[in-house]
Amino acid sequence: MRTHLACLLPALLLAAVSPAAAAEAIFNIKDYGATGRKSDDARPAIQKAIDTAGAAGGGTVYLPPGEYTSGTLHLRSHVRMLIDSGATLFASLDSKAFDKAALLYGEGVDNITIEGRGTVDGQASYMWLPNGDFDDALIRENMLLAKALGKPLMRSFPAGYPTEQMYPHLVLLLRCKDVRIAGLSFVRSRSWTINPYACERLIIDGVYVHSSLKEAVWADGIDPDGCKDVHISNSTIETGDDAIVLWSSDIYGPALPCENITVTNCRLSSASSALKFCDGNMNCIRHVTVDNTVITGSNRGIAFMVFDKGYVSDVVLSNLTIECRRHDWFWWGDGDPIHFDIKRRSELDGKPRANEPPAGSIRNVMIRNVVARGQGTSMIHGHPDSWLDGVSLENIKLFVSNDPDSPLQKTVDAMQIRWARNLKLRDVEVIWDKPASAKWRTALRLEDAQDVELDDFRGRAAANGAPAVAFTNVDGATVRNSNAAAGTELFLDIAGAASRGIRLFGNDLGAAKVPYRVGAGANQDAVVHMPAQ
Repeated sequence: MRTHLACLLPALLLAAVSPAAAAEAIFNIKDYGATGRKSDDARPAIQKAIDTAGAAGGGTVYLPPGEYTSGTLHLRSHVRMLIDSGATLFASLDSKAFDKAALLYGEGVDNITIEGRGTVDGQASYMWLPNGDFDDALIRENMLLAKALGKPLMRSFPAGYPTEQMYPHLVLLLRCKDVRIAGLSFVRSRSWTINPYACERLIIDGVYVHSSLKEAVWADGIDPDGCKDVHISNSTIETGDDAIVLWSSDIYGPALPCENITVTNCRLSSASSALKFCDGNMNCIRHVTVDNTVITGSNRGIAFMVFDKGYVSDVVLSNLTIECRRHDWFWWGDGDPIHFDIKRRSELDGKPRANEPPAGSIRNVMIRNVVARGQGTSMIHGHPDSWLDGVSLENIKLFVSNDPDSPLQKTVDAMQIRWARNLKLRDVEVIWDKPASAKWRTALRLEDAQDVELDDFRGRAAANGAPAVAFTNVDGATVRNSNAAAGTELFLDIAGAASRGIRLFGNDLGAAKVPYRVGAGANQDAVVHMPAQ
């Protein structure tokens, strides 16, 4: 009787995970020779179970409790991999075990599932070396600051760098459809943890992704590239490099739109960017919503970066809390909660390129209902040739703090916006936290902008003689329902010959010694006083 129950146990466990599993064929990898000992090569047994299930038209490949070490496993259509609680699938440390750059690899397969309560472990390790000739334009400023102060330029590299050529993903899926990844822990990946390209109808639910926030360079969390209908939910992602990155690149094929993406009920942490609309965007990223998500301990909160001609459009980010702090000098970011940047690659690294495409674009982005804390300037920049268009910030409370011990402290303004049109800031508040920095000056700096609404803004200058709000070359702006904090010397400073049509009404600026000033080359009739409404 005891033996009979032991035989039934795997089936009962499978049924408990999914009612449909009771009707599925079950392929237990131990029936194909897996021992459950980490030192043994489990790849032949697991692959045979997968292939057998695929040939049978589908079923569940079951990894019972135990430790299994493997190289590349090729997934098959209609096959569900169930990694049970107490089971760990390790990526082999032998590069020869990988015929593809992944532990779990699928190409052109449909209706696949990777789930359970077990763990997938990439066994990544790192070494600290001098930066040497390694050059990254986006950390060059940090590098020079640290070098000027005599700080050692040591940084993390994956074990085996630079001779090691294989840093496998934990999951790499190319041109797959109807994919579900759920419940598992994905830890210590040596490269991007989960990387789908050109996939459709992808669900990632209830996963835990972790890599070292101190060391794990290039170990992103989830990187959909050119995918459509992607839903990421109920997950915790803590990664050294970016936590969630949306791509539209040509790494695996033509650059495709990354579209129809939802992220809900997640917590993200990263030594780089928690959520990034990737710099390597060559086509477009569009129709994206992120809601009910918490960002903690990140070097950068939300990043929109377009360096490769693509565009970002139709994005809503709502109901977020963001907490940022500076990490080590070699990570992108500055403890900044919000970051927009459009550049050409040649402008970034100073290297001319033949037939370089024009600058990309960012348009129709709404960020609302956010409490954000950070140490760096929230820089929201378009490009002189491609202005941000239709960006809205609504109900934002931004706290700016200082790290007196950091050699990387360079924050002057809390929020800086440049090259933007059709810009709306409604119910935005800036709070300077203690301890203060002697470099701090202005709460909001706006330059080279057209058609601006500043409604219900609250903030003060951080230094004597600085304005709370600075406009330079702003053409057409409405400032209303805004308040000058007690002790404000100057609320609004208007500069630049292109500044005109600045309409003020319904504001409470009585606490400011000077409500506004027109100077520094601006026309004295730049301000238009509107009657009360």
